[in-house]
Amino acid sequence: MKSAAAFRTISEVAQELEVPQHVLRFWESKFTPVRPLKRGGGRRYYRPEDVDLLRRIRTLLYSDGYTIKGVQKLLREGQGKLNAAVAGPPIAMERRDLRVIVEELSELRDILRKAVR
Repeated sequence: MKSAAAFRTISEVAQELEVPQHVLRFWESKFTPVRPLKRGGGRRYYRPEDVDLLRRIRTLLYSDGYTIKGVQKLLREGQGKLNAAVAGPPIAMERRDLRVIVEELSELRDILRKAVR
């Protein structure tokens, strides 16, 4: 197994991120901060920070529902915003928000019940 600081080939990164190699090449064309080193014959070698960025891009696109343009905007606005977008809100905050939503829905249910009678 390679060390965390080792460079990765496109096949290794594709396997780790569970995306086809052509997707990684496409992302390179859309997200300019992703710049793997290219050696003889055009072989790509990804630095650990490239892999981290690709992982964040994958999460934003596949899990969080961002578009390519949305992720590009996050990258233009700075790395900090990209990190914050991937990290999401803390769990405690999510629970508090869910409680507020449940309370509001309960109030709406009561209003609708009274209106139907």
